[in-house]
Amino acid sequence: MAGSYDITGIELGDDSYTVEQSLIRNKYKAMDAAGNVVLRGKQKMLKMKEEFPFTDGNDNEVFTVKAGGIIDVAGNYVLSDAQTGEDLVVLDNDYSLLQDTWKIRDARDESKLAEINSRGALVTMARNLVPFGGWIPHKYEITDLDGNHVGSIDGQFSLKDRYEITIDDASSVPKEPIVAAAMVIDAIQGN
Repeated sequence: MAGSYDITGIELGDDSYTVEQSLIRNKYKAMDAAGNVVLRGKQKMLKMKEEFPFTDGNDNEVFTVKAGGIIDVAGNYVLSDAQTGEDLVVLDNDYSLLQDTWKIRDARDESKLAEINSRGALVTMARNLVPFGGWIPHKYEITDLDGNHVGSIDGQFSLKDRYEITIDDASSVPKEPIVAAAMVIDAIQGN
């Protein structure tokens, strides 16, 4: 199943990635275990609909994530393969002050493939409500459609957002969309 969500221009074979945000604006890079840049993404500014083009380590465009609506704070985002033009998955946000939930769905039939949930209601509330709450590192758990643990996204305290994405078992979930979702979630929520 996970193979049908492969993105043509990229192959993410590792089980863990480090994602780092630029100090200047919503620009991100994902590095594999050896420290090689495998993915870059940035939020296109001054667009009515939020848009995040992603390139590989050689700056070839591999996929784009676009908001379904104008300035989507809680809404959906479509991940499209840049080479085939095919919509692969939809990232759906169910926003609340206590729990941040992102569902990764099939773009064709909208079936749920995976879910990314913030861990800890108090931490989520503090991130949303307390002055400088955005400095609190975020932590998410990644689960499959049955709610089984698949991996995690762990923020680290630093000037630039930096976090580790670990996929413990990707047999039932598409890895590329999860790595992309981690970067997009961070940008959308202004973390």
